[in-house]
Amino acid sequence: MPGYNKNFELSIKDLDLIEEALRASKLAKAQADAKTAAATEKVRDIHELLGRLHNQKTFYRPAKGTYVSG
Repeated sequence: MPGYNKNFELSIKDLDLIEEALRASKLAKAQADAKTAAATEKVRDIHELLGRLHNQKTFYRPAKGTYVSG
């Protein structure tokens, strides 16, 4: 039985495209099927996946000195 590939080689551009597609899919599901429980569950699943992708990002922080945002 084959196993899962745990090593992905995706670029930043690839991940950005995936996130945009997920957001568009989430919006379409929310607008089209807002009344059904299955659509609500799909929207929730997409939202949670987007959150997991966001949490895996490493944001810039300078190694030395005080970080001032904005």
